[in-house]
Amino acid sequence: MGHKLKQLWRLMQGEEKRYWGAILALGFATVFVFMVPLVVRITIDSIIGDKPLDAPGWIVSAIHRVGGVEFLQHHLWVIALIMVVLTAGQGVFMYLKGRWSAEAAESMAKRLREQLYDHLQKLPFAYHSRAETGDLIQRCTSDVETIRRFFAVQFVEVGRALMMLALVLPIMLSLDVQMTLVAMAAVPVIIAFAVFFFIKVKAAFQLSDEAEGELSTVLQENLTGIRVVRAFARHDYEIDKFDAKNVDFRDKTYRLITLLALYWGLSDLICLSQIAAVLVAGAYFATQGTLTLGTVVVFVTYEGMLLWPIRHMGRVLTDMGKALVSIGRIQEILDEPQEDMLQGYPPEGHDTLKGELVFDRLSFGYTPDLPVLKEVSFRIQPGQTVAIMGPTGAGKSTLVNLIPRLYDYQQGSIRLDGRELNTYDRHWLRQQIAIVLQEPFLYSKTIRDNIRLSRKSAPDREVYDAASVASIHDVILDFEKGYDTAVGERGVTLSGGQKQRIAIARAILQNAPILIFDDSLSAVDTETEAKIQRALAQRAGRATTIIIAHRLTTVKHADLILVLEDGRVTQIGNHDQLMRQDGLYRRIWNIQHALEQDIADEIGESNEFYPVDDDSRIDEPVLTRS
Repeated sequence: MGHKLKQLWRLMQGEEKRYWGAILALGFATVFVFMVPLVVRITIDSIIGDKPLDAPGWIVSAIHRVGGVEFLQHHLWVIALIMVVLTAGQGVFMYLKGRWSAEAAESMAKRLREQLYDHLQKLPFAYHSRAETGDLIQRCTSDVETIRRFFAVQFVEVGRALMMLALVLPIMLSLDVQMTLVAMAAVPVIIAFAVFFFIKVKAAFQLSDEAEGELSTVLQENLTGIRVVRAFARHDYEIDKFDAKNVDFRDKTYRLITLLALYWGLSDLICLSQIAAVLVAGAYFATQGTLTLGTVVVFVTYEGMLLWPIRHMGRVLTDMGKALVSIGRIQEILDEPQEDMLQGYPPEGHDTLKGELVFDRLSFGYTPDLPVLKEVSFRIQPGQTVAIMGPTGAGKSTLVNLIPRLYDYQQGSIRLDGRELNTYDRHWLRQQIAIVLQEPFLYSKTIRDNIRLSRKSAPDREVYDAASVASIHDVILDFEKGYDTAVGERGVTLSGGQKQRIAIARAILQNAPILIFDDSLSAVDTETEAKIQRALAQRAGRATTIIIAHRLTTVKHADLILVLEDGRVTQIGNHDQLMRQDGLYRRIWNIQHALEQDIADEIGESNEFYPVDDDSRIDEPVLTRS
């Protein structure tokens, strides 16, 4: 609790002047508010009535300067004018209070959003792999808004309640001690009542907030995967899943609202009962002649002014409970350690890599007791094209994810250009590696902007060249707006193969010394794949290229082929060497060759297949254009 209050206080840093200004303005507004009942009392008792003038000295002096009581009796409009001025003064200072507190809260919320966004960008890949996107969005929006609302509306109200209590209590005591005791009887009860509900509401709000996060996650997943939902006719299942989370959110929020309604209802009853008690006691004392009618009016007015802000402390405590829950959820993100991005090799001025990679007895697992890679050893020479193949779950993607340090290994060694990979600066290292992921992600921008994402300053000529290598240039030119075509969210307006090729063009444009294709040719047809391979072959030697693939037509011409099974390298060599070994590579080759031959025979077009490598023991089938 104390720790979270300190966190709330730290959020105010830089906005203290505005908050102090808002509190000061609230103080002046409160003074004007309390002046109005005093003017009413003097008017009723001493100007309209015949009671002796009983007021502070400065008020008596002011009355004498304007002509005395007799003048005011004949010019009541002066008193009305004074009340208008006092009310206007209250309005001006309340406006300043609202403006300054709102400006401070908005500035704080902006800074908090930026801090969250910046922190999320720098969290390790492993964190984003396990975090729920919908919940993160909810924390960055709804929870920040809860904190902003507390600082904009409720925070200054604490000062208002304290100031009202500090100002009204001496005035009431100076007027009548007995009536003051009656008027203050319910204040401790209201405060204790507010604290009790603060504890209850805080727990209820946390449950409601977490349920809202789960609801946001379901919604985000559904909208992201809407094409899958439509393709498999999973509408009813998704609706039922959303409905279950929605019902849970409704029930928990309903409990929160019920608690708030109970608090407001009971506190209203206590406050109204207290005002009635003051009214009854005042009427009794007035009939006994110990209290003037004007003083009774002052006490009833002050009682309302005093009780409602103190009652409002329950709302303040409630919103503070919500804010504490929200800051706790936000702090969970901020407490996550960032990646150590800007430390390590290379020294200043060193900006190139050769691309030599050496894996030496490397073992890695996402959890210590479940290794994914086991004693992996191999060497990649600079400029080589290396293919990695193996069954699903063998650890291929895990292996290439270690190269840009998306994860760090603990056992074994990876050396890049003779230096331990873990000693490289992450930020610099990732600028030297271009990756085409299994699932290409395109932003809701133009095709040109998506390709240029890897190198913002690249001229159009280089963009077109990269697109040509990826065999997408001609396709783009067929679009109505060409490279200025907007692709929609996540590239929804493009086919899977088109998205994949744009992602390939983006990686090629980077001109990085290491190029990684993580099963990124699977979404393109065989003919297009052959075009991309020929274009990449012309660039051979420019970059160390690592290709993960399942099609043997993709891996056959690589300088080095690694076969990965159950986290281990079981075969290593080029195509000819692996074909002479009894292992997974030759078995897959025979299966794929036989399958393609059967298809060709079935459609009666076997004459369109021809051998592309006479030196191979088994000729590779390649489908050509009709």
